[in-house]
Amino acid sequence: MKLLLGITILVLLLALLRPGFGFRAQRPSDYGNTDPAFDIRKHLNGRFISEGMIYGPTGRVVSRFVAEMNGSWEGAKGTLTEDFAYAGGGTQARQWMLEVGENGRFTATAEDIIGTGTGQHTGATVQLRYRLRLPEDAGGHVLDVTDWMYLMENGTIMNRSEMRKFGIKVAELIATIRPAPDGASEAQP
Repeated sequence: MKLLLGITILVLLLALLRPGFGFRAQRPSDYGNTDPAFDIRKHLNGRFISEGMIYGPTGRVVSRFVAEMNGSWEGAKGTLTEDFAYAGGGTQARQWMLEVGENGRFTATAEDIIGTGTGQHTGATVQLRYRLRLPEDAGGHVLDVTDWMYLMENGTIMNRSEMRKFGIKVAELIATIRPAPDGASEAQP
């Protein structure tokens, strides 16, 4: 009986760590024929409001946020600023530097990103992978992050991110990104 339980647990762990299982099974090519076509220079340009939640390793919500975002582009190079306001009263700012390459590929850097993130926009989706260093007050851990953004017909972007450490999922983020209404700041969780 113990052997059977041990084998079952091992199989489940291997399935969860396998790149081809669940969330990690997605590939940009899976969405090549989807519409509307997601172009980061068009759809991440201007002012946006993002509202979301972060789930911890147990599946419970550990944080909620509202972020004001602003994207601007000059040719193939863009900047995307994010100003987060968390429900607990904390704030965070990030400035992404983006550069579009060929065939929908792009790179992304930011101060708290280790190295360069790599992305691909295909069909109605964008995938971005990067290594994120958490702030010291959050432990300073380095997480491997995969973001998937899905463009909806009304211009809203649905974002789902998975954060892993040593291959094990430690957090997940779900958020919407939508054009900001004219004239008002909404960054209040």
